[in-house]
Amino acid sequence: MTGVHSELVSNDAQAIDDCWNRIGIHGDRSCPLLVEHIHCRNCSVYSAAATRLLDRYALAQEERVSIHSEELASDIKTRSIVVFRLGEEWLGLPTRCLVEVSPVQTIHSLPHQRSRALLGVANVRGALVACLSFVELLGLDSGSAPANASRIMPRMLIVAAEGGPVVVPVDEVDGIHAIETRLLDGASAPAQNTNARFTRGVVQWKDRSLRLLDEEQLLSAVNRSLT
Repeated sequence: MTGVHSELVSNDAQAIDDCWNRIGIHGDRSCPLLVEHIHCRNCSVYSAAATRLLDRYALAQEERVSIHSEELASDIKTRSIVVFRLGEEWLGLPTRCLVEVSPVQTIHSLPHQRSRALLGVANVRGALVACLSFVELLGLDSGSAPANASRIMPRMLIVAAEGGPVVVPVDEVDGIHAIETRLLDGASAPAQNTNARFTRGVVQWKDRSLRLLDEEQLLSAVNRSLT
């Protein structure tokens, strides 16, 4: 027993009346209970003291494991990414841009709108919010639905833009994930034959190719589409 563990146990031992060392088998043997128990290890006082020390040591072990686990976790830097699908392509956007994920709402078209990306407005809890198409902004193909499309629930992302939140319909939301920073920073450039508009890079994640969106460029395009 070394280091912090022995120190904790030693400190706790100082708070215990170690009568076995004073009047017991290791002391002057004047304890009246020795006649009955023959040896201190058979005495309930000795057993209770031993149990207390063992409990304290077990607690110290748990604290050490907990601290070590936290240290290991802190060594693994991650960033929070919302992962969603448009057509056949999976995309990732930093969650700091995300206000919430909402069920699909009816989109009401606007007359004489000039932006092809502006789909109209949607009613979000009583407020009309502009609705934009990321498919149009990113220059994507709508693509075909996956084989298990009947079990997939389309969603709307509510994204924070400069003039206020905007609603973006998506085909599927995988969820919000903490992805290792080293993986994100090591993202490879998109293939030359693909549309890389507003793309920071591509990573292989969970057996799929995940396209990481450049939030500054994308939100700038969103703001332009609203003016």
